[in-house]
Amino acid sequence: MITNYEKPVERIQNILKKYIIDNSLKSLVLGVSGGIDSALVAALAYPICRELNIPLIGRSITILTNKHAEIMRAGKIGNAFTTDFREVDLSETFLFLQKTLLEDFQSQDHRNYEFKIRVGNAKARTRMIYLYELASKNKGLVLSTDNYTELLLGFWTLHGDVGDYGMIQNLWKTEVYAMSRYMAENKCNTEQAESLTLCIDAIPTDGLGITNSDLDQIKAGTYEEVDRILIKMLNNEMQDIEDHPVVQRYRNSEYKRNNPYNIPRSQIVD
Repeated sequence: MITNYEKPVERIQNILKKYIIDNSLKSLVLGVSGGIDSALVAALAYPICRELNIPLIGRSITILTNKHAEIMRAGKIGNAFTTDFREVDLSETFLFLQKTLLEDFQSQDHRNYEFKIRVGNAKARTRMIYLYELASKNKGLVLSTDNYTELLLGFWTLHGDVGDYGMIQNLWKTEVYAMSRYMAENKCNTEQAESLTLCIDAIPTDGLGITNSDLDQIKAGTYEEVDRILIKMLNNEMQDIEDHPVVQRYRNSEYKRNNPYNIPRSQIVD
């Protein structure tokens, strides 16, 4: 685990800066959810975009189930860190699409957990359509807001959540929180620090209306617990955690970490 965040923050930002220059990018696009992950990504990218004089385009994209507090936090992050921020409501668009996208929409119990997962995935993919069109228009790319804990848990939507460039993809969720605190205390003005702190203190949720908290879906009490179990698992210290829901979720989501699966040429050709 990272203990001092000064150098890691500098490295992330310097690597981002070089990537933008090397690829002649004209903008960065970020979906701002009101959660800690997108908030940290905004905080990390903002000074680099400002230095290179390219826009950091932020969008708070709501679809039916986003709570007022989430939208409020997204607005504060967007206004504090992005250079072009808007709130976009795709509820009407999604209501029009979902009856066609979900072939059994009329016959399903909409309170069913598995159906809520399907609807949530469709919402995430709808949001990503918007963000990628925006990146294409502005000759940029979409920033990813996933972290290493979510990667190992398969806690994302295939073709829906993962962007083009991940600054925090290999940070544990607990490190995301700690780096955000470091940024708020050392790298932010008052408005920025307040908006980051709101996201640090908020209940983590994907805004898709599946459960009240991400931890409800993961079946754990805290992210400290989740990361501790995952680290033990990766170190093959399986005593007492073999049957834990976190470990089972990791195993059941392996296909997502190997997507798309391509048959090796060596298995096709003699």
